[in-house]
Amino acid sequence: MDLGKTLRRTISIGMLMGLTHLTADAATTITLKHVHGLAFSQDGQQLSIPSHDGLALYRDGHWSKAPGPEHDYMGFSAGRQAIYSSGHPASGSGLVNPLGVIKSTDGGSTWQQLGFQGESDFHLLASGFDNGALYVYNTHPNSKMTSAGLYSSLNDGATWQHASAQGMGSEPSALAVHPTDSKTVAVATSSGLFLSNDAGEHFQPVLQNVQVLSVSFSIDGKSLWFGSFNKVPLLSTLDLKTHEISALGLPPLNQDAVAYMAQSPANAQEWAMATIKRDVYLSQDEGKTWKAIAQAGQTLE
Repeated sequence: MDLGKTLRRTISIGMLMGLTHLTADAATTITLKHVHGLAFSQDGQQLSIPSHDGLALYRDGHWSKAPGPEHDYMGFSAGRQAIYSSGHPASGSGLVNPLGVIKSTDGGSTWQQLGFQGESDFHLLASGFDNGALYVYNTHPNSKMTSAGLYSSLNDGATWQHASAQGMGSEPSALAVHPTDSKTVAVATSSGLFLSNDAGEHFQPVLQNVQVLSVSFSIDGKSLWFGSFNKVPLLSTLDLKTHEISALGLPPLNQDAVAYMAQSPANAQEWAMATIKRDVYLSQDEGKTWKAIAQAGQTLE
């Protein structure tokens, strides 16, 4: 069973039956209709969550809506200097749908268009935390990508290189780029976890015959975190030097799995995690214990 597809289908049906968008009522209660990524601010004090209509912010135990356009952000990926994303423009923004690749250097308040406006919505987009490398998995040809597949850019999307992605197995469900080595990229797929050290030309299996749903490099570049599902949800780390895989703790997840992870730039012990069913958790001890800050899209304070 492809848990990711099954859960996303169930959630989509629920949305059609009346789930609200990311909203704030008089008591400033935030509801997360979608969760499309996670990103800490550089000082580690704020967590941003891209949803169907803008960014939700968690800071000092409280939730709020972020200033700026209420885009439907997809492929949301944060680096030290900028956030990159794709998706669909907010109603009334005057922007062409889809957004293509966009970039923000002020935490998402304003965005610069880098290309593919009106052409491509990249659900899988990843940036290296310190090297600025961009990788996307493109499902349809566009003006700069003559075929579907894995592409990378080292100049903010001015030019793109196609990677042959030999050995990747199946279509990826998640991407991650090493924070300093622009040629090292990891992909999560329905058949396992794969790692490339040559900009996606060739992939080597790290874990096979297991559905992997999420992947994220630690900011120091020493480990790779990944969420998988093998009858039960799992969260693990790969030591990139020793290649040892270690299991981490998870809160009780009922037919759910880890969809996104992010590490605080200010505190290596602090991680955030979001699940397919829109639970959001924080850990202050590198994944040993977790505190819920949202459950099924309903935020907690």
